Amino acid sequence: MAGGLGLVADEAQLHSWMLGAQAGDPVATRQLLDGLAPRLRAFFRNKGARPEDAEDLVQETLIAIYTKRSMFDPEQRLLAWVYAIARYRMIDRWRRIGNRGLDLPIEDFEHALAAEETEAGDPKSDVAKLLQDLPEKQRVAIELVKLKELSIAEAAAQTGWSPSDIKISIHRGLKALMRLVGSTAKGA
Repeated sequence: MAGGLGLVADEAQLHSWMLGAQAGDPVATRQLLDGLAPRLRAFFRNKGARPEDAEDLVQETLIAIYTKRSMFDPEQRLLAWVYAIARYRMIDRWRRIGNRGLDLPIEDFEHALAAEETEAGDPKSDVAKLLQDLPEKQRVAIELVKLKELSIAEAAAQTGWSPSDIKISIHRGLKALMRLVGSTAKGA
């Protein structure tokens, strides 16, 4: 646990350690990685990873954070950046070795794109930022059905598009979001 106190470090403390790690402070680097490890373990368990896979994912994510720490923008929220990397590592691992029975249909994939509210701030805000990069039709379809929880029929009636068009726009939009999150995490 962080600092040997048995407490999980908060965002401000982790952010401070990241700044120290970026400056080359080995103590801050160790504190940062130790502080993030329990959060990442919980994140991967909550996402359905088996215990042995969760530990591998934690290590892969910590290595990525360590190697990419110079690319972290101090103006950014650290945990949002960390969880983006973690999501990318999880998705990449499942692609590489198979999902071992975990079923993530494309329609439900936004759950893999946004961290839990208690972990990374406001996921709706994070998703809203990503949605801005989508074509209008895909963005509107996802907002209506996935965020506002309208039925396909209700979204079709509201937009004047066919139900099939709504479904296709959601499918394409979610695929585009996965690519955006993957490229953000890779560049992180």
